[in-house]
Amino acid sequence: MIAALFVENGGPYYGLPDVDPWDIERDARKYDGPWTVVAHPPCSRWCQLAHINQRRYGLRVGDDGGCFDAALAAVRKWGGVLEHPAFSYAWPAFGLPMPERRGWMRTLFDPGWVCQVSQAAYGHQARKLTWLYCISPNRPRMDWRRPAASVSDMGRNRLVVSAQVSFCGNHGNSRLPRLSKRAAARTPIAFRDVLIEIARGAK
Repeated sequence: MIAALFVENGGPYYGLPDVDPWDIERDARKYDGPWTVVAHPPCSRWCQLAHINQRRYGLRVGDDGGCFDAALAAVRKWGGVLEHPAFSYAWPAFGLPMPERRGWMRTLFDPGWVCQVSQAAYGHQARKLTWLYCISPNRPRMDWRRPAASVSDMGRNRLVVSAQVSFCGNHGNSRLPRLSKRAAARTPIAFRDVLIEIARGAK
């Protein structure tokens, strides 16, 4: 059994026999074991648009009610993996290692391993660069492919995307159509399965 924290009610982590999903109603900040975790803490106060949202709506950067802190603590205590948008302001705020463009890496000063992937490699319609932080001896080789920056840049290791999740640089070509918030946030099944595999291997 693993625990899936901060997930969408009725989303891709529901209906699995060996997954205990924690949505907003269960309040994943209260999770206290005993299973390893896959954590998707909310990102709107930490993403690249957070400063714009702060100026526009008064939503303070990092003011997520302790969700990221709780998710990170759960991964460090029980093992597993945390997922957040690439270039998340939570990374420097919590002193986490910055990932390289491909491959798992760690530093001497933190117990976790980090990497950067594009969820497009796992079936997402958008580029959706993502950072992972994991504490697990099981770190599978990820699909490190990234979407092409232009048609001339396309090659056999590049991906083609059909949409974007926002207008910030992390998420792709501004000429592409925007996805709904729900579609943008949805975790592709193939990506979910890799994260579950990491968490299972942390036992």
